[in-house]
Amino acid sequence: MTLTQLKYAICAAGEHSMNDAAKKLYISQPSLSGAVASLEKELAIQIFRKSKAGISLTAEGEEFIGYARQVLEQYELLEAKYVTQKEMKQKFSVSLQHYTFAVQAFIETIKQYGMNDYEFEIYEEKTHRVIENVRNCKSELGILYLNDFNRQVLQKIFADYRLAFHPIFDCGLYVYMAKTHPLAGKKRIELEELMEYPCLSFAQGELNSFYFAEEVLSTVPYKKLIKASDRATLLNLMIGIQGFTICSGIICEELNGADYVAVRLNSSEKMTIGYLTRKDMHISKIGMDYLAALEKFKDRVML
Repeated sequence: MTLTQLKYAICAAGEHSMNDAAKKLYISQPSLSGAVASLEKELAIQIFRKSKAGISLTAEGEEFIGYARQVLEQYELLEAKYVTQKEMKQKFSVSLQHYTFAVQAFIETIKQYGMNDYEFEIYEEKTHRVIENVRNCKSELGILYLNDFNRQVLQKIFADYRLAFHPIFDCGLYVYMAKTHPLAGKKRIELEELMEYPCLSFAQGELNSFYFAEEVLSTVPYKKLIKASDRATLLNLMIGIQGFTICSGIICEELNGADYVAVRLNSSEKMTIGYLTRKDMHISKIGMDYLAALEKFKDRVML
């Protein structure tokens, strides 16, 4: 196995096409295919699945490409430091469910480090993509929640993928809605009171399992349910049609503005916000500082 083969496989994975990858690498398509086939034979795994639409990664391939990216990035850092003596930006990436406070912590980390020497990436993702991004080294950290309902299923996935979940804080359940909502002035809300209003949920795509839902109480048979793909749309629906969602209750007016409120749901259930890491990787200094920024939101947790 050579670095050249790793570069070829990573490029092919990014282009989803042997022809396009070969053009980008300035080599012939047969040469690229031969190099990848040789790599697959040596590793005794199938990295790519071929179809009329192009190529896609197998489950084994996704894991391999994650390791390959890590190796190649480390090689490029060594080369820049000791061979070309060229300054390279250190990368930091995090994937997360749609938590505004996690975005705010990311912003604070950027301000702490600046952008001259660092390259930052943040992905607000579906739950399964948060997990996959950490598994495949696309992100160093993944931010998501566990509760009594999804814990056993997700912990099994984490173990299979050699990932570890680390709790940050526990939260009670809150109803997040616009301040103009008819129930916004209450101190506590009963679940039955919400049934006449649209429940808003983040769409999880093809893996639309209740265990991957970003909202607690996802199995409740709401009369009105609307799924959205991004946070801005969800906020607009709260104002436009008096929608609501169930969340941690951490208010982040710095980003969402002052038009929304979190009201305690009359439920004894809890959710645990935490971060996901690979078991075989150490958290970087910048990663630790990002987690420290997240820890500050403990003061805003409402139980």
